[in-house]
Amino acid sequence: MNGNGGGRTTSASAAEPRCTPRRRRSRLSPTREAELYTTVLDLLREVGYDSLTMDAVATRTRCSKATLYRQWRGKPQLVAEALRHEKPATLAGVDTGSLRGDFAAVVAQMNGPRMEQDTALMRGVLQAARAHPDLLAALRELLVIPELSSLEALLGQAVERGEVPADTAALSYVSYALLGSVIAHQLLEDKAADPSFVGNYIDAVVLPALGV
Repeated sequence: MNGNGGGRTTSASAAEPRCTPRRRRSRLSPTREAELYTTVLDLLREVGYDSLTMDAVATRTRCSKATLYRQWRGKPQLVAEALRHEKPATLAGVDTGSLRGDFAAVVAQMNGPRMEQDTALMRGVLQAARAHPDLLAALRELLVIPELSSLEALLGQAVERGEVPADTAALSYVSYALLGSVIAHQLLEDKAADPSFVGNYIDAVVLPALGV
């Protein structure tokens, strides 16, 4: 639910090994890859983005640096992929037959303690992204844009079902509303938003703005 452009289509250092612009086919099993992502985020919480190194990841995961660079282009891409894999909820593939049901299904995936932990982590990553354009680019490519595409698909289903007129102005601002509510909750309440808040916000603000 991140990003810019809302519900409509939105349009390494020299010491690191050179690699092709696109990821090569994975040589890690899904289970091994999931374990690696969890470890990367644990390290990120411990030391922060600036102090996180591929050497430390290789040591902690008992994975060779060659494998890490074969799978990912570098630290920014590895961190972005780990965040995407470990995100608390996904919009991808949700289709309950109604927009209200779709949003409820997404909220049902959320876990309060996990959201609080992830909010703190994302806050640190976004701060680091201000100083690291390569990290910002990786976050947009691997995390933000895929989520925007999933949100657009979810809203597109509602348009196709006739729940929301295609010319509804609020469609272009759903992503801003959802992300903005989470950020504002942290600022105003000094704590992360929980599933109850997100669900109530969608019911009270997002759905009425869409005419649902």
